[in-house]
Amino acid sequence: MPMFSSVLKGPRKESAEGKPTVGSPLLKVPEKKRERLRGKIIGGREARPHSRPYMAFLDGQRGEKKYMCGGSLVHEHFVLTAAHCSGDQITVLLGAHNIHKKEESWQEIKVHRQIPHPKYKKKTREKDIMLLQLEHKANLSEQVGIIRLPQPGEAVKPGSVCGVAGWGQTNVIFGDSSNVLLEIDLQVLGDTICEDHYSCYYDPRTMLCVGDFKGNKSSFQGDSGGPLVCDRVVQGIISWGPNNAAPPEVYTKVSRFIVWIKNELAKLKKPLDIPGFFS
Repeated sequence: MPMFSSVLKGPRKESAEGKPTVGSPLLKVPEKKRERLRGKIIGGREARPHSRPYMAFLDGQRGEKKYMCGGSLVHEHFVLTAAHCSGDQITVLLGAHNIHKKEESWQEIKVHRQIPHPKYKKKTREKDIMLLQLEHKANLSEQVGIIRLPQPGEAVKPGSVCGVAGWGQTNVIFGDSSNVLLEIDLQVLGDTICEDHYSCYYDPRTMLCVGDFKGNKSSFQGDSGGPLVCDRVVQGIISWGPNNAAPPEVYTKVSRFIVWIKNELAKLKKPLDIPGFFS
């Protein structure tokens, strides 16, 4: 099954039966589909500057290759993202709208420690979640803020409309990324839809099924690790999906990992003292 992020090798693709296979080349998009798939984030709109102060842009490096991902600030010292966004070095940019136009609100902070879930599986994207401990704490402001985490085990009802944002590719053909933060609204779908599409690759215990079958909207390469926000709570993390950006897409279910997240944050020397940290 192909993935959103350009940081991984060995992408998945759909077989002729519509089931995912691992390590296959990227899908080619038929000519007749190209025009339909062009658009923003894909199919998105420019976000109001700094309306999502929790958004983090991840500037990563693996060997000599650069890559990008998204993330969300969940604590002054930590950014939440996808485990497949790991690399040799990562710098986090907070307080940005246009990532090529520096503002006073920018905070560029190197990652001190990458903490992927200990049971993350690269080939199947199981438990695709990671915390990034920053070298120093972020300075909270109107442009840089913390997003709430869900309660452990909290469920998102199918049919819920949630927001996604990112600086990733704006179409599946040319690989153009966006300078400004783009956003879209996507619907949380029933687990059976992703189970039918992806068979044994989809685990409803740790994944969310998300998509838009009508509006040609999708997150895509470079958006990986960004948050799915429902009622101002980060319920999902962009993980993987078809390489032609067609729905449905699969997100990591954050509520399944709250105990792990809380335990990692508690390892800081200073106590976790942010009021209302959890929703």
